[in-house]
Amino acid sequence: MTSLLDDEYARTILEAARDEPLSADELSDACEASSSTVYRRIERLQAQNLLDDHQRLDPDGHHHKVYSTRVERVTVELRDDGFACTVDRGGGEDAADRFTRLYEGFK
Repeated sequence: MTSLLDDEYARTILEAARDEPLSADELSDACEASSSTVYRRIERLQAQNLLDDHQRLDPDGHHHKVYSTRVERVTVELRDDGFACTVDRGGGEDAADRFTRLYEGFK
């Protein structure tokens, strides 16, 4: 995990998607990186449960994924046996909240 958080693109994605969910294209713009670079970082961040995705419905009926950060705090501690990294993911959005938000989006 520390190598992932050491990656500039991964950190930029987490920072950019902290306040509002963003599409991969928007994250690519924020990182000033190619879509393939951003998608690789998205996959790695999701594998570590640091980034969520959900579908955003457009008024024209199309939909696309948007991504939001699940990290509130990262703590690195130096111990006798090496470094320990702790990630506080906060409350996050559970399935019931996600369903309610999706349902209300149809109104």
